[in-house]
Amino acid sequence: MTGTAGLRAKIGPHLTRRNLLIGAAAGGGLIAIWAMMPRDYPVPLPAADGEQAFNAWLKVGRDGVVTVAVPQLEMGQGVTTLLPRIAAQELGADWRQVAVEPAAISAAYADPVLAARWSALWSDNILGTADDPDDYLVRRHAETERLMATAEGTGIAAYEQELREAAAAVRAVLAMAAANRWDVNYEECTAEAGFIRHGEKSLRFGELVDEAAQLSPPDPAPLLPDPATATLPEMTGDAGPGDAGYFGRLDVPSKVDGSYPFAGDIRLPDMVFAAIAHGPLADSRLDSFDADAGRRVIGYLGRVEGEGWFACVGASQWAAEKALKAMKPRFRPGRDLPDDTRIAGALDQALAEGDPQVLFQQADPAAALQSMGVTEAEYSFAPQIHGTIETASATARFLDGRLSLWMATQAPGAARRAAAEALGIKEADVVLLPVGAGGSFDARLDIAIAREVAAIAYAIGRPVQLTYSRWQEHLRALPLPPARIGCRALVGQQGTIRAWHSRIAAPPAAREMHERLDNGLRAEAAMETAAGTTDPASLMGHRPPYAIPELLVDCVSADVGIPSGRLRGNGEIRPCFASECFVDEIARANGEEPLSFRISMLGNNPRLFACLQGVAQIAGWDGGSDGSSEGLACWQMDDPAGRPDGGGFIAVIANARLGSSETGGGVEVSGLSAYVDIGRIVDYDLALQQIEGGLLYGMSLALGMAVGFDNGLPRERTLAALNLPGLGRMPEISVGFAENNAPPFDPGEIGVVAAAPAIANALRAATGNRYRTMPIRIAEVSGSPSGSGPSDPAASDPAAQSEGGIAEPAAEDVTPDAAAPDYDGPVELPDGSIAR
Repeated sequence: MTGTAGLRAKIGPHLTRRNLLIGAAAGGGLIAIWAMMPRDYPVPLPAADGEQAFNAWLKVGRDGVVTVAVPQLEMGQGVTTLLPRIAAQELGADWRQVAVEPAAISAAYADPVLAARWSALWSDNILGTADDPDDYLVRRHAETERLMATAEGTGIAAYEQELREAAAAVRAVLAMAAANRWDVNYEECTAEAGFIRHGEKSLRFGELVDEAAQLSPPDPAPLLPDPATATLPEMTGDAGPGDAGYFGRLDVPSKVDGSYPFAGDIRLPDMVFAAIAHGPLADSRLDSFDADAGRRVIGYLGRVEGEGWFACVGASQWAAEKALKAMKPRFRPGRDLPDDTRIAGALDQALAEGDPQVLFQQADPAAALQSMGVTEAEYSFAPQIHGTIETASATARFLDGRLSLWMATQAPGAARRAAAEALGIKEADVVLLPVGAGGSFDARLDIAIAREVAAIAYAIGRPVQLTYSRWQEHLRALPLPPARIGCRALVGQQGTIRAWHSRIAAPPAAREMHERLDNGLRAEAAMETAAGTTDPASLMGHRPPYAIPELLVDCVSADVGIPSGRLRGNGEIRPCFASECFVDEIARANGEEPLSFRISMLGNNPRLFACLQGVAQIAGWDGGSDGSSEGLACWQMDDPAGRPDGGGFIAVIANARLGSSETGGGVEVSGLSAYVDIGRIVDYDLALQQIEGGLLYGMSLALGMAVGFDNGLPRERTLAALNLPGLGRMPEISVGFAENNAPPFDPGEIGVVAAAPAIANALRAATGNRYRTMPIRIAEVSGSPSGSGPSDPAASDPAAQSEGGIAEPAAEDVTPDAAAPDYDGPVELPDGSIAR
């Protein structure tokens, strides 16, 4: 077997080689490139003694263990169970003998679905094909860039078919090897629970692996009639742990016994530890520090200075952090320091005066919206950060011209490239060893720590582990950007919305992300490069899921002065909140029951209709009348691969009211019910966990997770300051799923987006007040926007102020980004000498 099955570049059905050559001849410049494009890649899955690697995805040992390569980051979502399950069911493996191995950075694992999803960021849509994952140029871009980012919920859409084809090829050669022994036709053999069977005869996979490795599978290898699904017969019985038909999470045992490796768990011989301080979000430069104070700390080994940051190295994490605190690094900002007033002003100005770009349009609602009876509302959104339990951590070792890097990253290719550029070495001389993330929520799309830890390891000459403090995690967080959304609508004679116009003002977060990941820019430089542009890549979900005859949705760019990024739920959090709160507002203003009002506007959308009906039954919907404390929201998310019969659908009903003085006040959410249609469910337990977790994350966004800024510094320095709901305030959750054979949709983000508007609508029913800010602020009603971050003066840190253009942290640290390329920073050792 050659080991290249499933790895050859594929020419999509919409772009033949002949058409590409014709187009190239007309436009010039592409014909020569075609001849240089590689068609195959070496197998990037190394085989140890006693096992055979059959292709990029699977290897099988003589002991019968099947190892599946997983090219995405495990951050709690269960991808190291989901993808192996797809392969195991197609192969006929025994789940008790399935193992997982992180995939190497390789074009073999390129994600064309994500490349198409982000095509507006990297392509001018050459030949009109860059938005289709099946097109050749999209696949070539993904392969050339080794695009393996864990984002946008593309895992199933991108990898299911490749995994099935790879597993079918291995199943075929194992059956061939057994058939050769039995002198039968291999098509008559079956694979089940780790055995190849023919009548009463059976052989374990491990007994056949060496013979099978010498054979070539049919092209294409025949797939099983049914793909992996949670509704297969063997999944509906009484299978439990220890049974071959039980598909429990593969990562649970190691997480229970503590052997699962997270970034902070890495320990190497002669390893030291680093603590870091960053300057405010203003292209800060190190201004001063107290070198003598660091030398007085027992265990202090030295310091490393980077572009906008300052790190202390110690024999222990305690020593590094104590030395950093004692040395009191101060930073001088290179431009105006952002604050809440600047952010709010930029959003208001953009919304009122910006040059809009149309996102969606059907007919022209302008004339209708000039008439009497138009309803208007404006929604305000604060910057919100990820709230990860585990702060950023990475370990690096520079030895003999090569860098080894242990870190949890959602963008491994970009992280490796950034580390190489920081040291001025070849990318091939950087080995990235992925570890799990204890929750990311897209925070680990930031790769700045790769530059920093690489520079520190290079300068200090020893393996080093760099861990952000909680303050640094918040300071360097790239938040979901602040935004304003203005909505206007007119109800027609039929009692439904006739005309709709909504406009969002927000910074171009996706373009900033592209500049950071693909072009290696620091966060502030990426912000400046993207400034003034609009951002369809992060706004693709802004169309309300209703059949409105006259519809216009547009956007304007806002220069808010803070770098921004992605957060779980991403660009659809804001429009879902605004749209579903606004629809609820219109329904109540016109005396309509919120559920029937929505249903009347669905048009031909039976899947969302079923979700609305389903959640009403689960929650016992009583109409959401005043005083009921019930609120409804629904949403639809597009299929990441653009399949017209795909996508995700959800309806949520929340029970929420204001808390009493006995319970500490605030908002009490007593129940969240959801009915979800995510197509064919590959793994029911994982899907349920993702929806439940998404609802809770959306609840957290509704009630907290915002940051306000003073002099370029976030006021929220601790996890507690994010106002996350505690375990004692968790609501009762009920979830129902639709059953159908539509393409599977990743459930990780759809629960997030619909929870917050359902809670806001429930509070309207309970209190009679309309809340138009996110997070919801009880002191502010009827949608009066007030800045971008929390306005509680007690949240402000008086110690982190600016004096004479110099920002100083309170007893800890401050800053913006990463090490400069070709780093040559000094390290001061305790004896006063300087090492480079």
